[in-house]
This record gives sequence, structure tokens and C-alpha cells, in this order.
Amino acid sequence: MHRPGHYGVALACYAPVGAAAFAAGLESLAVAGGVIAVSGAMVPDLDQRVPGVSHRGITHTVWFVLALGAAVGIGGIVAGGVATGIIGRVAGVILVGAHLLADVLTPMGIRPFAPVTDREYSLDVPTASNPVANYALLAVGIGVNVGGLLFARVVT
Repeated sequence: MHRPGHYGVALACYAPVGAAAFAAGLESLAVAGGVIAVSGAMVPDLDQRVPGVSHRGITHTVWFVLALGAAVGIGGIVAGGVATGIIGRVAGVILVGAHLLADVLTPMGIRPFAPVTDREYSLDVPTASNPVANYALLAVGIGVNVGGLLFARVVT
């Protein structure tokens, strides 16, 4: 997928976490986590700019999900304590996990468990460059977030 699609999937994946944080009275952490999840949605595609690293290689695996989530979580603990670390960890996992989820929709797919297994996963739905699919995912992500925030408001 391209940027709009990845942003939409990141928003949709983060929505339950953000809504729960808002409902718990952690508004600023909820917003910060959302910003991390969305602003980092394209991090796995940095592999396209690193010589010797194949696209949809190591940065598109569960190992990268876990490593980046841990790094963001540790950064959160250092920056603001345990609650910030927890939200950071979740946001870090979501930013990469959502990227992988969006890429698994495409015909190219991903190999999330490489090098343990080279099995490829693809739902083979839209091509990554399909503008309708990308903007539909963005719209869904925004809608899910609005719904989550309204729900959190009703609950509190």
C-alpha cells in the first residue's frame, strides 16, 4: 500500500488503544500514541533506502515488530514512566504491525516469519498503488477513530 493506506490501517489498529486510553483519562498519552502509530506507519519501507536490504525483507517481519515495539516502549519509560512506556510499546508494535497488515492485502504479500520460514502471506486484493483502496483504508481508519473516541466519551 501507499501512504494513505498505511496511515488508515495504522489509525484503525490504534483506535481501540486510543479509545481505552481516553476512557481511562489518559488523553495526552492516547494522542501521543496515535501520533507515534501514524507517523511511524511508513518506517518498514525505509528498507527501500538502505543499500543491501531487500524491500519487504527484515523490516516486514514479526521480529522487526517486536524489536521496534520494545525500542519505543523503552524510550517511553525513559521519557515519562511506565504508563508512557506501555503506550509507547503498544504504539510501536502497531506502527509496524499495521504496516504488515496493509501489505498482506497486496498481491506481493509479505514473509513475516523469515528467516524461520519463507512462507508468503497475501490476500491478493488490491495492488499497492490502487488509489481507491488506499483512500478507502484511510477513510475507514479515520471513521474507526472517530467511533472509538465517541465511544470513549460515552463510557466516561
